[in-house]
Amino acid sequence: MANWFVAAKKADFNKIAETFGISPVLARLIRNRDICGEEEIRKYLCGGMKDLYDPGLLKGMDEAVVVIKEAIGEKRKIRVIGDYDIDGVCATCILVRAFRSLGADVDMAIPHRIKDGYGLNDHLIRQAAEEGIKLIVTCDNGIAAAGQIELAGSLGMEVVVTDHHEVPFTEHGESGERIYHLPAARAVVDPKQPEETYPFSGICGAVVAYKLAEALGVEERLLDALLEPAAFATIGDVMELKDENRIIVKEGLKRMRRTAHPGLRALIEVNGLDMRELEAWHIGFVLGPCINASGRLESAELSLKLWLEEDYKKAVPAAAELKNLNDSRKELTEAGVKQAVKLLERKAAPSVSVAGSLSGQTVSSDRSDKVLILYLPDCHESLAGIIAGRIREKYHKPAIVLTDAEEGVKGSGRSIEGYDMFAELSACRDLFDKFGGHKMAAGLSFAKNRIGELRKRLNDNCGLSEVDFVPKVHIDVALPLSYVSEDFIRELDLLAPFGTGNPKPVFAQKNILLRSGRILGKNRNVVKFRGTDAENAEHTMVYFGGVEELEGFLFEKYGAEAKRMFSGGTVSLPLTITYYPSLNVFRGNKEIEFVITNYC
Repeated sequence: MANWFVAAKKADFNKIAETFGISPVLARLIRNRDICGEEEIRKYLCGGMKDLYDPGLLKGMDEAVVVIKEAIGEKRKIRVIGDYDIDGVCATCILVRAFRSLGADVDMAIPHRIKDGYGLNDHLIRQAAEEGIKLIVTCDNGIAAAGQIELAGSLGMEVVVTDHHEVPFTEHGESGERIYHLPAARAVVDPKQPEETYPFSGICGAVVAYKLAEALGVEERLLDALLEPAAFATIGDVMELKDENRIIVKEGLKRMRRTAHPGLRALIEVNGLDMRELEAWHIGFVLGPCINASGRLESAELSLKLWLEEDYKKAVPAAAELKNLNDSRKELTEAGVKQAVKLLERKAAPSVSVAGSLSGQTVSSDRSDKVLILYLPDCHESLAGIIAGRIREKYHKPAIVLTDAEEGVKGSGRSIEGYDMFAELSACRDLFDKFGGHKMAAGLSFAKNRIGELRKRLNDNCGLSEVDFVPKVHIDVALPLSYVSEDFIRELDLLAPFGTGNPKPVFAQKNILLRSGRILGKNRNVVKFRGTDAENAEHTMVYFGGVEELEGFLFEKYGAEAKRMFSGGTVSLPLTITYYPSLNVFRGNKEIEFVITNYC
C-alpha cells in the first residue's frame, strides 16, 4: 500500500477567499500548487491571452525574424525540419502554415524514427542541399546538432534553430563549471539557452514555433488557429501546466471545443468524442497517442499530413488510419507488457522465456531486483519507453526495456522519485555507445553482450531501499464528503485544465462505511458503492480499474462480509479513501459521485 501525506502549506486562506470570491478550500488548493501573491492568483484564476509573454523576450528571436523575412523576401527555398513526436509534428505544422501565410517558398521534412533517429542528421542536411534549400528552420530539435549545422553551412545553407531542449554542455575541471555548446546557426531560439531573458523556460517546441509565428507578424485569425496545435503539443509532450503553459492550454481547449480545423475535427470524430466536452485528458490519452502512433510504427508524415489537411472529407480516412495505427500500438504494447511481467514473475530462470536469456545467460531482471532490466528482443523499439513506464507503475521500481537494434540493443527507461536515472546511467557510460535523458527518463544503446553487466552494476550501486518502492499519495485536504455540493464541484473547474504540474485535487476521508457494492462493466472494471459518512449521510462512490486488487483487499480485510456485499447483501465495512467529486447527469437527473482514487 502507499504512504499518504497531507499538504501543510500555510497562507491566510480566508483572506484569499474573500479577495477572489472563492471558498477557503479552493484557496488552500491554489496554495498547494505553489501559487502565491495576488497577481499570481489572479493570473491562475483569470489569466487569458493578454497574460502571454511577448515573443520578443526570447533570446535570438529578433535575429530569427530578420533571417526568415530576408529569405521570404528573396524567394529563397526554406525547409522546416521537425521531429516525429506530437511536439515536433505540431511545431512543424505551425511553422509551415505561418510561413505559407507570409508567401514563403517552404516545404518540410520529418525524420524517420528508425531510419534517421531524432532530429537533424547528415542525410537530411545533404538531401536539403541537393534539393536547392537555402534556409533550414528546425523545430523541437537542433540545439544539439552542432555538427550537422556546421555541415549545412559548408554546403551553402543557413540554419535557424527553434527548440526547447537542454543545451549540451561540458563540465570544466574540478570546479564543475558548465561550458555550454550552442550550434553555429544564424539564430538560436531556445528558452533554455544561457543568458535567456524569457520569463518562463518550460514551454514546448510547438509553443516556441507559435511565438516565432507571432513575432513574424502572422495575421491574428491564423495565429488564433495556431494556438490549437500549440496547446495540443503542450499537453501531448507532458509539459508542466504552470504559468504560460496553463493559459495556452486553457485558451487552446476553448478553441478546440469549436475547432474549424478539419484534421482535428476528424480525429475527434473517429475516436467517438464530443468536441464540446474536450478536456486535456482526451488529448493526453486518446487523441495525442494517435498522433504519436504514426511516428512510432510508420512515418510521422501521416500525422503531419492530417494537421495540414484542409479538406474534411480527406481528413476523415487519414484520421481513421491514425486511430487504427494507435489501436495496433496498444495491442503491441499490451503484448510487450505481458511478456515483461512474465519475465519478472518467472519462478525458475532462465528457461521460461527465450526473451529473457542471451547465450544461456539470464539478462532480464526478476522482481527482486531494485532496478528492473527487461530484454525483449522482438519488441518494437519505439514502444520500449511505454512498456518501461507501465512496468514502473506496476512495480514502482525504475525500469529499462531493451530490444534488438541493427547494432546491439536499444532501449528506454522510466524512473521513480528517489532514483536519478540519468546520473546512475552516467556512472555506467563506459558500457554505452549512446545514452541521454534526465532524472526520470533515459534512452540508451550499446552492445548486446553487456546487458548482464548493466543489470549487475545498476543494482549493486543503486542505493535504493524498500521504502523507495512504496508509492506516495499527496493529499490536498482531508475533506468530509458532506462538504461537497454542486456549487463546490463547479468551483473546482476554476483549477482546470489538469495535468502534469497542475494535478486534480486529492481529497480524503477516513472510515466511510460501505453499505453495498457491485462490480459493473462488460470487462468488470468498475465498482459502484453506496456508503455513509460520520453524519450518516448516504453517498455514491465509484472506483475505476484495478478491481481485482480492490476486491482482494476487501476480502482479505473483511472476509465473508465483503463477499456478502458483492453478492447483494447490506454490510457496514469501514474504508478510508482519497477521492475526487464529480457530477453525474443521467436522463436529466443529477447525482454527486465520489471517484475513489486510493484506499486503505
